[in-house]
This record gives sequence, structure tokens and C-alpha cells, in this order.
Amino acid sequence: MKPRHALMLGLGGAALALLLVEPSLAQTPTMEAASAPPPAAPLPNKGDTAWMLISSALVLMMCVPGLALFYGGLVRTKNMLSVLTQVFAIVSIVGLLWVFYGYSLAFTNGGGLNDFIGGFSKAFLRGVDPNSTVGTFSNGVVIPEYVYICFQMTFAMITPALIVGAFAERMKFSALVVFMILWVTIIYFPMAHMVWYWAGPDALGNAAKALAAATDDASKATAQAALDAVNKDAGFLFQKGALDFAGGTVVHINAGIAGFVGCLLLGKRIGYGRDLLAPHSLTMTMIGASLLWVGWFGFNAGSNLEANGTAALAMLNTFVATCGAAVAWLFAEWALKGKPSLLGMVSGAIAGLVAVTPASGFAGPMGSIVLGLVAGVVCFVMCSTVKNALGYDDSLDVFGVHCVGGILGALATGILVDPSLGGVGIPDYTSKPGELAVGAYSMMGQVITQAEAVGLTLLWSGIGSAILYKLVDLTIGLRVTQEEEREGLDIADHGERAYNY
Repeated sequence: MKPRHALMLGLGGAALALLLVEPSLAQTPTMEAASAPPPAAPLPNKGDTAWMLISSALVLMMCVPGLALFYGGLVRTKNMLSVLTQVFAIVSIVGLLWVFYGYSLAFTNGGGLNDFIGGFSKAFLRGVDPNSTVGTFSNGVVIPEYVYICFQMTFAMITPALIVGAFAERMKFSALVVFMILWVTIIYFPMAHMVWYWAGPDALGNAAKALAAATDDASKATAQAALDAVNKDAGFLFQKGALDFAGGTVVHINAGIAGFVGCLLLGKRIGYGRDLLAPHSLTMTMIGASLLWVGWFGFNAGSNLEANGTAALAMLNTFVATCGAAVAWLFAEWALKGKPSLLGMVSGAIAGLVAVTPASGFAGPMGSIVLGLVAGVVCFVMCSTVKNALGYDDSLDVFGVHCVGGILGALATGILVDPSLGGVGIPDYTSKPGELAVGAYSMMGQVITQAEAVGLTLLWSGIGSAILYKLVDLTIGLRVTQEEEREGLDIADHGERAYNY
């Protein structure tokens, strides 16, 4: 036998022996790929889950006790308990409605009406269990669905509760309960769907990957149709590209215009413009405002759905915009009225919180400071000069702070998101599938989109709320009698007092 043949025979024998010991070496790369298991579904990160649980509790603290004490201190003593009862009752009722059908209407696909409202596929939380997850804003990152349900529930709770400040001290409790049930169902749930519902980053990324991998015209057409369907699986304003990080439209403009319509339809309080209707406890109001500020970190930073740098950015913006607005209102009032007031400063803080809400995860800190300074001055003018000139009785300035501040923040978001102004830019999940890239940005185009979102919110909530108020008024009546209003709603509606001296 020739040496070369002997060498080849020896190598062949060695290879055969190795294969007998480790048969898996005989598999070709194609066979290995075919037999590989599919990639595992992403699992929630415990840090993200913990942060979202804390954020949900913080937002609940905004409602009770924060908002209840803030509003309660601003009314007269004889109506303190009624405001506390109204806020607590709304929070409790909406919590039940949310798990019955609200979550499903806001955050599921609504079929032919998907642009404006979801469906009932998850009514009574059908199909949800501890292993269910929802996507965040990063590819491959999820949180437990129960956590997301809790977090979004707190937003649904506080939004209608904000409205009561506009007509405090004069609306029947029975009318309030009926109106709020109708309002969250017909106004809030569709609004949340239009602004916040979407298929998620993974659905967009996977569809974009499939399109990039397509090799022939037929497969490209199929992949493009799938990507278009995913893009359409979103609420109306989300599809248009409207930016609302934590609720400028869904919460503040929505509630603010509903409150404004309510105060106009109910009319002024007895003695408004003639008698002293001063807050009975600015101490309570300051405590409530402080609790709101702390809870607002869950509101804004929690809206990132992850414990990462963007959540930290939203938290920092929530600090500095609030400081800027409080200082701006304080000095504006000092200059125009001669004295700086505690009520003015805490009102400015709330105005700053409202204004930065839609921009909190999009703007940079310096832009947020400017936004807070502007919001403090604008809302001060609205709650003093404009309100006095027009003569409407928005009892606790829901319109002047929440609606006007929300409009200012929503429009400013279209400007402050600009990376050249320190913003983070608009995320693009399709150009680089699997990566969080920044997409193309036009300041004018984005501001126009923001204005369209503001306009739709004003019309949807303003007109819808007017119809609901009128419906309730025609059936059970909206306003208490003059005798009950003079006596105070604590006794008239609830048979008890906030204070027994």
C-alpha cells in the first residue's frame, strides 16, 4: 500500500471512530439549524416589575390621599368631607369598571373600530394570568400583564377624580356617580385607546425583520402587508404619531375640558363674586400637593414601563419642571399682587407637573425647566386674569391648570423632543429591527400632529361630556337645592361632618 493511501485510510478510520463516540458531529449546519428549538419568549425582569409595582402604588397615592386632600383643603369647611367622599368613591368605582371591561376597551384590538376603541376579548380579565406579559418600549423586554393592568388602572382612577374640582360644592352625589360611570366608559377608555394602544415594539420589529429577509417580489409583498397591518394595529392618534408620554391628552386635557363644561352647565356657586369663598385649610392643600408631587414620579417615570435611563430622565424632568413652575407662579403673583402666597406656589407646582407630563420622557432637563417656567406664568394668568374677566366659576381651577397646562405641555412636547434641544428624538422600531433607533423628525410636522391630538381631545371630551351632563340632568338632576348648598354637602349628601368641634 502506498504511504498516501495508508495515511488517508488512517485519517478515515480516526474520523469514523470520532463519529461513533460523538454522533452529533455528523450533523450538517442545515440540520443543526432545523433541529434548534425556537427562541424562548422574553421573561420579565424583576427590577422592572418591582419598579412598576411601586409606580402603581405611587399613582394611587396621588388619588387618595393626595388629590383628595389637595381639593378638600381648597373648599369651605362645610364641603370638605363631600370632596373626600367624591374622590374616594370615584377611585373605587373606576377600579371595578377597569377590571370588568375598561382594560379590555382601552388595550385590546377593537376590530373594525380599532382606531377608536378596543374590544371585549379581555373583559373581566379573561385569559390573563400570572404568566401573561405585555411589551414595554424596548424590543424583547416585557412586564407581567397584571402589573400593567394595575398601573393603567390608577390612571383611569385619577382622571375622572380631577374633574370634581371644577364644580365642587354644588353637584349632587348621585348625579356625580352616574356621570362618572358614563364618562370613563364613553370618554376615557376610548381616549386611552386612541393615544396609547399599539401592537408593541416586538411586533413591529419582527414584521420589519421579515420584510428585510424577503428575497422575491411575492414574499416582499406579503411581508410589507404584514408590516402595514402591525402599524395599523394601534389607536387613531398613535398611528398619526402623536406623542404623549404620561397623559397630557388622555388625563389632563381630557379631564380639564370636561370639568370646564361641567362648571358652565351647573352654573356658579351661590355667592360667587360676592361672598368670601376662601379655602378652609391651606395646610391640607399643601400636604395634598406634596403627596401629588411625590406620587407624580410614579405617574411620569413609571410610564416608561422599565427601570432604565429614560425612567430616570422622566423623573429628573418631573423634579425640575415642577420647581420652575412653582417659582414662576410665586414671582409672577408677587410682582402683580404684592405678596407671594403658599396657594400660588403649590398651584404653580401642579401646573408644572401637568405641563411636563406629556413631555417627561421626551424632553431634556433644560427644556423641561423652560416648560415649567412658562407653565407657571401662563396658568397663573389663566386662573386669575382670564378667569375673572370671563366670570366662570371653575371652583378649584381644573380648567386653568389641567386643561391649559396640558395643552401647553402637549404642544411643547413636539418642540422639546428635538435632539438639538436636548430631547431624545422619536423612536423608530422598523429601520433597525431589534434596536431602539431614532427616526426622522420635523419640528413643524410634529407640532401640527400634537395640535391635532389636542384638538381631538377637546372635541371628544368637551362635546361628549356636555351630552352626558345633559343626560344626567334630564334624568336625576345635576345640582343640589339652594338650601342644601347653603347647608353644605357634608350634611346634605352624606349626613356627617369633616370636623366635629
